[in-house]
Formats: sequence, structure tokens, C-alpha cells
Amino acid sequence: MNVIALRELNTDEQRVPLVPADAAKMVEMGAQLQVEAGIGTDIGHADAAYTEAGATVVADRAALLGAADLVLRLSKPQSEDIALMKQGAIHVSYLDPFNETGLVKELKAAGISAISMEMIPRTTLAQKMDALSSQANLGGYVAVILAAERMNRIFPMMMTPSGTIPPAKVFIIGAGVAGLQAIATAKRLGARVEAFDTRPVVAEQVESLGGRFVKVDLGETGQTKDGYAKALTPEQLEIQRQTMAKHAAGADVVITTAQLFGRPAPRILTRDMVEAMKPGSIVIDMAVESGGNVEGSQLGEEVDINGVRVIGLGNLPGRVAADASLMYSSNLFNLVEQFWDKEAKEMKLNLEDEIIDGCLIIHEGAIRNETIKSLVEGNGDEQ
Repeated sequence: MNVIALRELNTDEQRVPLVPADAAKMVEMGAQLQVEAGIGTDIGHADAAYTEAGATVVADRAALLGAADLVLRLSKPQSEDIALMKQGAIHVSYLDPFNETGLVKELKAAGISAISMEMIPRTTLAQKMDALSSQANLGGYVAVILAAERMNRIFPMMMTPSGTIPPAKVFIIGAGVAGLQAIATAKRLGARVEAFDTRPVVAEQVESLGGRFVKVDLGETGQTKDGYAKALTPEQLEIQRQTMAKHAAGADVVITTAQLFGRPAPRILTRDMVEAMKPGSIVIDMAVESGGNVEGSQLGEEVDINGVRVIGLGNLPGRVAADASLMYSSNLFNLVEQFWDKEAKEMKLNLEDEIIDGCLIIHEGAIRNETIKSLVEGNGDEQ
């Protein structure tokens, strides 16, 4: 099987899909691995490192795509790349299929078997392939470091000859992978940490990291089978906002991480709530790329609202690109290895396997996920 890995054309993206160590493992499995020239330059991996790993470095992107049986990349493909791929090829990357219905149509029309890294099931077996979790973990770390750098005071309590400096108060909304890492990082820096999540089941995890779980009686809540928080009713959202307002007003840093899979992020902090915070406070909206949790946050911007700095920077994992690449590359390799036929020396898509069933969005000219299929057909596609 001819496996290729492509470099990112977006100059704002420094993460790479495959590092030399995982390239060597793929070659050892029997893959005919080709990588695009310059693939690892942004994180310090020269082309020679991939050559030493046993891969072939190719500068001609069109030739790479045209000969590929399996394409590994980070970002979703462009139309011109899809046009170069042969029918029946397997393409693996982030796809954002719930929002990118046009892209799904293109891949379907081209006869590409498309695997979406966002759709890897959150099961124990699939954990090592779960790119959303691996990148969210780093994003939670970066959010805290960003807040610490932007804030005009320190995180830890400090005893000085001139008096005691109290610890910063950090309030984290959402205790998923990103939120839990944010809690752990803020505690390491010496902050006093509070956290809230609509799922009471995560309270123990919050407390095990040294945070205080904010309890709110919302009635019946819970999580989906994939571990995401279920959407709240309007009444539950209002109760939540009242609690959020109280705790945000006393915080030096608020980090929001709440996202709903395949849907816009819920609005948690209103502008009034932000304006009620102390001047000099910091808000990090980690959900800004999917619509934002904070009213007034803007993607790629830092906005001042009544003296509160609201930070809506995207791609937080990309700010620690070397480690983010290491983790994403491992996710990709683990996915390929899981379904690699050692005798045939190729990746085989077992449609009965729950991992493939979850993440294989398009196969043999058909959209396999019923929700995505209905979204695409609702946009004028016919099957």
C-alpha cells in the first residue's frame, strides 16, 4: 500500500501529521511511505530525518496524491487535492463533516473513502487514536499559560517581606479533557481553582486534581454515549448562568471549554456577566472556533469588555506544535496499525468494527453516517 503524508499549506498551522519516529514504524510494518518535502520543517524535523526513517521524500504534491492508496494529513483537503486523488483511495484527517457538507459531497463524488479524526469513538480501545482528546488536552494547558501571561498579577500565593500576595482565582467551565487539564495546570501554578460542569459525574475528577467542584441543581442532566455533555433546556441554562455570573465575578481568570459535538457551542457567559467581572480579569473562550461560549469573543482576537480581556484565539494546540504533532502523529499511526493487514501490507477497512463504523464517513460512494447524510441531502445532494 502506497501511504503518503502531506505537509500543511496553511502558514498559520505549524502542526504536522507525521513525525519521523512514527514514519519509521509505518515503514517497518511494510508501508511504502512517501512524505511531502518540508513536512516537518516547522517543528524542526528536516527531510533527512524522514529519509533515515525509511520514507521517500517527494516534492511533487500532485504526483504524491495521484499515486496514494492512503492519505494521512492534519487539515481537511482542498478541492484541488481531492481532484488529484484516485477513486477508492482512503483519506484520513480532520473533516468537520457536520459543518463541511460541501466537502463531504466532493469526497463522495470522487469515490474517496474518508475517515474523520473527529469521529473516532470515545471508547477504551480507541483512546490511543482519539485526536480530539489528545489535542484538547494540550489546548487546556495552553489556555492557562496564555491567561497567566496576559494577567497583570501572579497565580501562586507568595509570602514576601512586604506582605502576603493571595493566590489568583481561576474558574473553569467544563470539565472534559480540556477543562481537566486546565484545572491541573492552574493548580500547578498555584491558583485557587473552581470548576463547573453540567455532569455531576465529573465532580470526583475535578476534586482529585485539587479543584473545587461548583454544584448546581439543574435537575436531570448527563452525558452522551461518547462522553459529551447533553444540551440543556432554556430553564437549565438560565439557572447555570446565574451560578456562572456569581463565580465569574469573583474570578481573576475564567476559562470556558463547553462544546456540543456537531453543533454550535452553547452561550454561557453573556456580555453583562463579563462586564460584571473585575477590571483586569481574563476570559479565555476555548470554544470560539465553534461559535463561542462568551458573548463578545471573536475568533483570532483579544477584546476589551469593560476592562476585562476576552481572548478568543483559535488553534491553541498549535501553540505547542511540537508536542501536538507528536500526539496527533501517534493517533494516526495507532489507527493505521489497528487495521493493518501484515500479510497483505495494507490498511483494511473492517466495516463491522465499531471504530471504523464510527469514523468512516464515506465509503464506496455512499455517506455512511445517517446524521451527516441527512445534512448533506438537506443541502441539495441526491443519492
